[in-house]
Amino acid sequence: MVAHRPVVAVTAAALLLVGCTGGTDDGAGTPEPSPGGKSSAAGPGSGPSAPAPYTVAEDRAPGSRSEAVAFVRGLAVRPDYFGVGFRRQRPYESDPAEWAVLGEDCLWRREPLPDRVLASLTRAFVLPAAKGKEAVRVNLTVTVHGDVTGGRRDMAVSLEEALRCPEQRLNATERVRGLYSQASPFGEERNAIADDDLVETGEYLVDGEKDPRPFDWYKYRLGPVTVAATARIGAGRGEEERSAISADVAKGVGFVAADIDRLAGAGEPGAKGASR
Repeated sequence: MVAHRPVVAVTAAALLLVGCTGGTDDGAGTPEPSPGGKSSAAGPGSGPSAPAPYTVAEDRAPGSRSEAVAFVRGLAVRPDYFGVGFRRQRPYESDPAEWAVLGEDCLWRREPLPDRVLASLTRAFVLPAAKGKEAVRVNLTVTVHGDVTGGRRDMAVSLEEALRCPEQRLNATERVRGLYSQASPFGEERNAIADDDLVETGEYLVDGEKDPRPFDWYKYRLGPVTVAATARIGAGRGEEERSAISADVAKGVGFVAADIDRLAGAGEPGAKGASR
């Protein structure tokens, strides 16, 4: 198993810096999650408010497949969430009626959603290759489960998959191996964003090429909603640049978590139980 890069420490720092990040050079406002998630209300005369995780209450979560699809498509994920120079990749969006499943053969493939999952949308972003540096590719997936239990089950399955399949085939030409995983609920160790988180690091290999490239995976749970991102960092970048990219991607997932919390909070309560 490959020695893991110091991405866990980088992720912790990135999540703390999310709350300090302002707009971009073009004047567009970037969401500003607070360092420990969002602030909870504090009574008069009390000390600083305790941080609360970004989350989605079940009574404000989408209650039908159509609502869930509208919810995931309503998230305006900007390419620069993940760093300067990122843009949409083509194809950009997946079919929200399918999701990625790791088979018993350790091959990832797209399959129809099970009944307990309402929608799952993956969006693809790329930092183009330039000056001897290969591209960086980020895939971000937001999945709406039927309830909180489904979200927790999804996190548990994701953690188990790295143990079940130490080497995983991503597609016809790429595979990942040497995954190092760490999971924690809100308030423990590095988690400063959501109800639960999972961080995995390893390396990915391209068939026919000898040298491995860095691979990072981040996954957060907000009630019944999960948001996950993979980052494949192309060759030609030094350790400092790779660490900076990992930190930027981690911050980007934090921005999306804040957007999910905000979009769900703006919805009408009582959606659960609607016809699917």
